[in-house]
This record gives sequence, structure tokens and C-alpha cells, in this order.
Amino acid sequence: MTFITSWIENLNLNPTLTNYLIVITKILFVAVISIIANFITKKIVVRLITKILSRNQFKWDDVLIERKVFHRLSHIVPAIIIYSFAGVFGPDFQTLIEKLSNAYIIIIMILVVNGILNAINDIYRTYEISKTRPIKGFIQVGNIVVVAIGAILMIANLIGESPVILLGGIGALSAVIMLVFQDSILGLVAGVQLTTNDMVRVGDWIEMPKYNADGDVIDITLNTVKVQNFDNTITMIPAYALVSDSFKNWRGMQDAGGRRIKRSVNIDTASIGFCTPEMISKLKNIQVIAEYIEKREKEIEEYNTEHQINRSNPVNGRAMTNIGVFRAYVENYLKRHPGIKQDMTIMVRQLAPTETGLPLEIYAFTNDTRWAVYESIQSDIFDHLYAVAPEFGIRIFQNPSGNDMRAMVGELDQTNNE
Repeated sequence: MTFITSWIENLNLNPTLTNYLIVITKILFVAVISIIANFITKKIVVRLITKILSRNQFKWDDVLIERKVFHRLSHIVPAIIIYSFAGVFGPDFQTLIEKLSNAYIIIIMILVVNGILNAINDIYRTYEISKTRPIKGFIQVGNIVVVAIGAILMIANLIGESPVILLGGIGALSAVIMLVFQDSILGLVAGVQLTTNDMVRVGDWIEMPKYNADGDVIDITLNTVKVQNFDNTITMIPAYALVSDSFKNWRGMQDAGGRRIKRSVNIDTASIGFCTPEMISKLKNIQVIAEYIEKREKEIEEYNTEHQINRSNPVNGRAMTNIGVFRAYVENYLKRHPGIKQDMTIMVRQLAPTETGLPLEIYAFTNDTRWAVYESIQSDIFDHLYAVAPEFGIRIFQNPSGNDMRAMVGELDQTNNE
């Protein structure tokens, strides 16, 4: 710089013009050196590092490259050069240039550290444990802390004061900080509780009617839990809401490997009655309940004989009913169905009668928890039950339709005409 200054002064120009030329030349000189250094760092050093890291067997360094950690780090080189040449601009500008350079270096370091934290989260997500113990919320807290520390250091550098003094002032503003970062603080606490108690994981199917959420958890962040509903819409739930409010997690069903069927068919009570000998003979041809009928028939006959029951009236003694045989058939059918999980509860029960008939409820579990497969198995079972019920003399209850009313009117007209 001394050589350049002496050369310009020897030109014997106007003193004011000379001073301007010296300053401009110094700025251009520092700018050219900074550009060259930045070019060498990015085009040579960073590319060399990228090639070396991309060729090894480790995957974590590839994440650092994707997050542009080394690219951001290269911006420090021009700032260091400008800081080193700050003294050539005289004491009036030296302090200002040094402060601005330090501020720029702090900003770059914030970006680098945040990039490293995000890379750590990306690497962690490649492991299976990340589904049960996500750390994205903690990474976001780390990002906030890094930005806060960087902001304090930057302000302290620009005003020329110790960072400790600023920390004391921030302590006095703690109430304001609590108000501004209320959601983040609540989200942090909720995130710790959700993770510690294993309440929700990425991939869990949850239901939360209050927020119209019904789908799979696809992301857990510091403030929110992102749920992709089954209609492909996205619902954002505050993290603390999962702690303060109730929600349903279907993970237990998925882990157990069985999804519950709990549906009933309504039987027309007018079709319920005792089985006639002809009906029993016909039902013995049904393989699913042939053994049950023979065993049941033998038990009833022994009981009635032992107690000398007069069977001239079917009300006396014990007898099989079509609804009882049908219930036994349904239970045996479920025990033989390939889609039903046999080591879990299988039950066919009657519920309290209603104005729509006698509900016969199927309570069982499918051996496949996938939604489409579950619905297919459930539909297959009830398709069969609706089709087979008439074989037992049973009618499924249904409110009269328009066709029923027209048929009834037609029968009345035919009767009147006769």
C-alpha cells in the first residue's frame, strides 16, 4: 500500500484528487484481493474438499455438502482479508471496517453452525430411532440459541460494549422475551414431554377432532406437529395441544397387528323362531356348523329326556332357534376366515333390541391393519352374512323403501279386485 500511495503522490495532481485516488485505489486493491481469495476458496479449495468427501464411504459428510456448510464457511476468507487491511484506511475508518468485518464473520458463523445442526438432524433421521425419538425440536431450539448468541455478539461488537452488559439488559426484558417466544417455549416443553413419554412418533396415525386431524404424522417440529390427513390435506397442530388436549393414537393397533371390526347387522325380530326338524336337517348340510348342530341336538335331546319334557309344544323344554344357530354359524365362520386374527378376541353377541330390530354385533380383529385391506375383509364378511341369512329363515331389517310401498299397494289392489 505504501508503494501505491507514493506512486500516486508523485503524479503531482491536485491534493484533493490525490487523496480520493489513494482511497479508491486502496478500496479496489482490497476488493480485488478479496475477490481472488474468494474465487480460489470456492472454486479450488471447496471443490477439492467436496470431491474428497464425496468419494469416501461415510455418508454424514455428504449431508454437510448438501447443507452447503463448506460453501458458507468460504465467505469468511474475504472478511478476514478486509479486516487485515483495515489499518491502511487510517484510524478514522479502521475501527468501523473492523467492526463491520467482525459482524459479517459472526453472521457467517451463525449460518455455518445452523447448517451443521441441520445436517446433524438429517443424519439422525437416517436411523430407525429417529421415528421414536425425533430431535428436530431440539435442533430448532439450538438454532434459536445460536442466532440469539450471534445477535448479542454482533450488537456488542458494533457498540463496543461487553456482551455481559447486554445479557444483563436481556435479563431485565425476560418478561417480554417470554411473551414473544411463548409458543416456542411451550413447544419446547411439549416436545420434551412427547419424546420422553413416547406419546407420538413420525408415522403414527392420530385422530384429533378438535383440529380436524385424522391421518399420519409426517413431521414434529418445535412449535407444531404436521399431520397429513387421508384426503391428502395437511393439518398443523400446536405441539403443546397434544399434551394439554386429548387425541387418539392408533399406533397400538398397528403394533398389535390386528384392527378391530365392531359392526352389527339388524335382525328383523319377526323372523326369529324355533328351528323345525326340516330346517335342522337342511342346516346339517352346512359344513361350518354341521358338527355344532349334531352336538347341540344331542345335548338338547338328553336334557329333554332326562327331565321328561313334553315336546308336543315347542315352548316346552329346550330347542334350537334360528337366531342361535345363525350366531353360532357366524362365530365359526369368523374362526375359519383367513383375514381374521385368531389369537385375538372373536365374539358374536346380541345387543339390546331397538326399533330397527335385534342388533347382532361382530367383534373381531383383522390380521392386516392396512386401511384398504381392512375394509375389504370387513366388507367380505358382511357381504356373506347378508347373503346367507335367509338360509336360516332370518330377515335382515330394513326400513320400507318406495318399491316396498308400491308392492304393498299393488297387492291391496289385487286383493280388492278379487
